[in-house]
Amino acid sequence: MNLVWTDIKLPVDQDVAELPDILARRLKLRREYIKNWQIVRRSVDARKKPEIFFVYTVAFSIPSPGSEFRRVLARYPQLRERSVDEVRIINSIPEKRLSSRPVIVGSGPAGYFAALTLAEKGYRPLVLERGDDVETRSSIVSGFWQGQKLDPESNVQFGEGGAGTFSDGKLTTRIDDARVRKVLETFCAFGADQEICYAAKPHIGTDVLKHVVAAIRKKIQDLGGEVCFRTRVSGLIIRNGRLEGLEIDAKDSLFAEAVILAVGNSARDVYEFLQQSGISLESKPLAIGLRIEHPQELINLSQYGVIRHPRLGAADYQLTYKDAATGRGAYTFCMCPGGQVIASSSEEGGIVINGMSNSRRDSGIANSAVVVTVSPMDYGSRDPLAGITFQREWERKAFQAGGNNYYVPAQTVQDFLNHKLSGEFALKPSYQPGYVPNDLHAVLPKEISGVLERALMAFDQKIKGFAGTEATLTGIESRTSAPVRILRDESGQSVNVQGLFPAGEGAGYAGGITSSAVDGIKAAEKLMAHYAMKE
Repeated sequence: MNLVWTDIKLPVDQDVAELPDILARRLKLRREYIKNWQIVRRSVDARKKPEIFFVYTVAFSIPSPGSEFRRVLARYPQLRERSVDEVRIINSIPEKRLSSRPVIVGSGPAGYFAALTLAEKGYRPLVLERGDDVETRSSIVSGFWQGQKLDPESNVQFGEGGAGTFSDGKLTTRIDDARVRKVLETFCAFGADQEICYAAKPHIGTDVLKHVVAAIRKKIQDLGGEVCFRTRVSGLIIRNGRLEGLEIDAKDSLFAEAVILAVGNSARDVYEFLQQSGISLESKPLAIGLRIEHPQELINLSQYGVIRHPRLGAADYQLTYKDAATGRGAYTFCMCPGGQVIASSSEEGGIVINGMSNSRRDSGIANSAVVVTVSPMDYGSRDPLAGITFQREWERKAFQAGGNNYYVPAQTVQDFLNHKLSGEFALKPSYQPGYVPNDLHAVLPKEISGVLERALMAFDQKIKGFAGTEATLTGIESRTSAPVRILRDESGQSVNVQGLFPAGEGAGYAGGITSSAVDGIKAAEKLMAHYAMKE
């Protein structure tokens, strides 16, 4: 019998090897009866800090229990039979056979998981990526951080692995889908730590994720797929409501009857040619704001009651605020323990920032976006692309405030709250290539900066020192989600062009690495339901 026991609470220092003994004692069984045990979830309980606990969910099996064991099951609410997660793939007979390989545009999590799913079924997909492979891309990004010229085609936003490659590699998701487990196991199979399969807040880290992404590419290639870098899709070829091909680099064409469009949320030129081609789009809400940095020890002390603990690692947080004056929400986003703030621009003349952590999260600095919600009503236009115009306006203001050279405008939290500019930082911004002290109210809409002020004060009540003298702000954080949704129907295709399958975060249907990967898998399943592979 396969079983699961939830909520086993152990002191953080207790050896996990004792878990089967604990199960045996609770079930009044001999230890050797506990077979095939594994941790399926581990979370942290710090409610009695500094006394910290790990809370485990453990799967295990026992041999041929008698009928009386059903009474044991009823006695323990934490104990249940383990069900097998099933992914229900559409089993309809494909209505058409492909005359060419399916094409995936984009090699982020949605694109690569779509490609891997297709490749495993023999479809030999072709992946088109505007940026470089992850190794070359990393070198270009590092150069930009050291003051070299921005490459608009290969940067933190564009290139193999997508924007998530330069992040914390956070895999937390709120979606309830059996494919989540498949995504986590796939990452492990290609080099991620096995801990991501059971940690309540799994993360990979940029340093490891780069190698994982490269390994996934190799597997796609080994299965007959092809990945082309520095290949920018610049238009669609449509006839009578059906996709017939792609325009490449504004000069070439490629026959393509089934395309998974898995671009990221910064592919503004893609949204523009989609609109010009008559693809149905709609504007989406988003959030903008600043990024805050603290000494990691301050966050550890607040969350765990200790400055550091070898088994806990760097502490994180997630905070929310509802502004009574405006009705807007504010929240922390993409929190990166032990990380750094990074230059994430993809367009010349605009500042975009994000956070990143390596797997060890050991920089000593905690950072997070602090953002405020905005709706299409704030954009000043009903155009589906008005959110892009809104983002671009404030990104350019930040660029100007930083000196027109990709230095970031920065201010202490105390100065921001008191509307002054001392230029003195107890914690200097980690952003490279550099920073310029400036008033960050100038790079945000007035109402948004007012909400941020009140949110920072509210967050200081939850984490002592959050708005204190050691807290530093930089701006602007503007690429929190796609500003556009590419409308699709139940078949997974564009509502007005057959053969085009929008997927992932850039299409407006996911947020983060895991949900994007799941949406990519689903897009591949939808494609296979409609198209048999090329003979």
